Amino acid sequence: MECEHRVFSEGDDYILRINCNECPLSPSLEDNDMCMRNIIELLLQNENVTKIVLTQRRDYEYDEKQVGYLREIALIYRKIARNKEHYGLGSVAESMSKRINAFYVRFKELVTNRLKSDPIGAYVELVRLRREMKITLNDDEKESAEAVNQAIEKIAGLLEDSKLITIVKPHLPGYAVGDRSVYSHVFSPVIKPDFMYTKLMTSYPNAGEVIGSYFLEDSTEVTIFSVPDSVLRLYHVVPPELKLSEEKYNILDKARIILTEHTPSRSDFTDPKRVRDVFFHVGKDLIEEICSQEGIKLRESEVDQLANVLVRFTVGFGLVEILLGDENIQDVTINSPQGKTKVFLSHSEYEDCFTNIVPSTADAESWASKLRMISGRPLDEANPVLDTEIELPNARARAAAISPPINPTGLAFAFRRHRDKPWTLPLFIKTKMINSTAAGLLSFLIDGSRTFLVAGTRSAGKTSLLGSFMVEVMRKHRIITIEDTLELPGTYLRDLGYNLQPIKVASSLTKNTTELGAEEGIRTTLRMGDSCLFVGEVRSTEAQALYEAMRIGALANVVAGTIHGDSPYGVYDRVVNDLKVPKTSFKATDIIVVANPIRSPEGLKRERRVTRITEVRKHWEEDPLAEKGFVDLMRYDSAKDELVLTDELINGESDVIKAIGSTVREWAGNWDAIWDNIMLRAKIKEEQLALFSRMKNDDILEAEFSIECNDVFHKISADVKKEKKQLDSSEIFARWRAWLIREARKFRK
Repeated sequence: MECEHRVFSEGDDYILRINCNECPLSPSLEDNDMCMRNIIELLLQNENVTKIVLTQRRDYEYDEKQVGYLREIALIYRKIARNKEHYGLGSVAESMSKRINAFYVRFKELVTNRLKSDPIGAYVELVRLRREMKITLNDDEKESAEAVNQAIEKIAGLLEDSKLITIVKPHLPGYAVGDRSVYSHVFSPVIKPDFMYTKLMTSYPNAGEVIGSYFLEDSTEVTIFSVPDSVLRLYHVVPPELKLSEEKYNILDKARIILTEHTPSRSDFTDPKRVRDVFFHVGKDLIEEICSQEGIKLRESEVDQLANVLVRFTVGFGLVEILLGDENIQDVTINSPQGKTKVFLSHSEYEDCFTNIVPSTADAESWASKLRMISGRPLDEANPVLDTEIELPNARARAAAISPPINPTGLAFAFRRHRDKPWTLPLFIKTKMINSTAAGLLSFLIDGSRTFLVAGTRSAGKTSLLGSFMVEVMRKHRIITIEDTLELPGTYLRDLGYNLQPIKVASSLTKNTTELGAEEGIRTTLRMGDSCLFVGEVRSTEAQALYEAMRIGALANVVAGTIHGDSPYGVYDRVVNDLKVPKTSFKATDIIVVANPIRSPEGLKRERRVTRITEVRKHWEEDPLAEKGFVDLMRYDSAKDELVLTDELINGESDVIKAIGSTVREWAGNWDAIWDNIMLRAKIKEEQLALFSRMKNDDILEAEFSIECNDVFHKISADVKKEKKQLDSSEIFARWRAWLIREARKFRK
């Protein structure tokens, strides 16, 4: 039977899609001779096809290379059909004996019938037929059969030169005609559920070496391969939907058809979490109802798994969610044109990787539509760049999309995964981004209500570091965050009892929007009372408003933001020369923390490190670099792979730290007492890390317990000061450590 089919274009591809749902045969080029015959006939009608998709509950996709092998066979068949006389397929000669005629009939049947359904078998039979004629015919018969013999040689020669026969030739000795297993050496479709537009290369790479493997929470299998001749690793992922039984797949397919009739509106996406919850429960009810109707029993966990797959491929982001659900992944990039390029990612352990995922144009359009609805921001010719954030069940991420005309080949995306919980200074000590001394210093400066700029290149960890500063702020202080894309851990900290108000402002790249601009957003915070101010990123005209906030808030609260720059002077140059902040206003910056990736000598490995903690002095007039306005307090030592103290800090030559000390009676004019408090904070961070090393419980370094550690430190400090009339660091540390030992019991597994 001929299956329903259609040919359509998608990007650079012309796709032949064949509906095999009513076909009793398996949808397989390699296993099904009738399927191969039908496809070769369709290729004769549609020579420009580059991809074939057979659909029968799942999609079986054959790529351009495999389609090319079949197209070559189809063209050989056409060439023969159009030149029948030349290839010996004309009328039978009357002088031909019965035995020669029998050979001719077999030859003709092979060419006219077998060639389209089994070209390998046809070739082997032609070769064997020629050999049989040579052995069995006598000399007179051979002379009479010369025309048949030449015809066989011509057609066998055409086939022998084809790529298909060239590939399988080593496997043909002893070949049994009709055995289609030989086709598996050539044809291997990508198999995926028909609701998953994304192509997933399920086969493992040739000569690839497994260097790591693990499972994600949803049973997704991840395997990391080292691939010959490539500095990139392969991140090979197999999600649970590819491992479903036929029974479960049928249930999922029926539920999907019903669920896709209820498309969420734009207003629904104002609360994506609620939409997912609604679709999950509706999907779960549908699955249970289908199981009941068909007498199928599934465990609740199996029903939940199917419902999660439904949500992921209806209102979710498909396989992007799988990738972002892996806490080892930092960045996911999806380049255009879709359907041609694989997804790339950055892995915390295996660095830069390519994946076995190839998104389609339909995927890209679906993601773009959802990002528009979630953000309420445009993505069109007038606004070809969209920045927003997405919140998924197992991850938060910043999402960026670009479209024509800025991207002439279609849609492209970048997703930056945020850690599920905020980073903390102890966590950064663990990863060696800072050491305990730097943590103690930063804790002291944050408590001292200084103004900060966290600088660095892209992917240096600026936003994560700024988030850890928020964790160090005491919960008694109010915090206001200002971002165009919500990346700071505001929601998490609010759930932990922080008095925190986020303000979302317009992206600097978006035109004609109703959103409040960043500059107006910062000025609005100045009217909202006494608050610490954290700005996600200083990019444009908001810089002047930020410095206004710094000058107003410098004596009362922390004001901090991130900015691109690889050195203190680089920050100055960007702020003053690019963003047009007056030089005198730049002096409102107290501390510049520079974070940069440190690469290994061969360039394959990259580690995040804070490379400088620098104070900005106020005495300079024109050029802070020439007039020694920048004083490093700590500087990265590559030999030690850590920050080290500078002579200025060791000798107490820090105007910012002395200014903080001047507000505390016991510290005024007493550098030793100030330094003693900084080192006390460093020891507390070290003890927290030591407890983690003993207990092997990640929660010890997370924000919830770090905040509790900080709160107890401040309370004990207040008690000791009240009792002893001074901040006795030894006593504070002894009491705090005793509390920590008591608390350690709750972390025992």
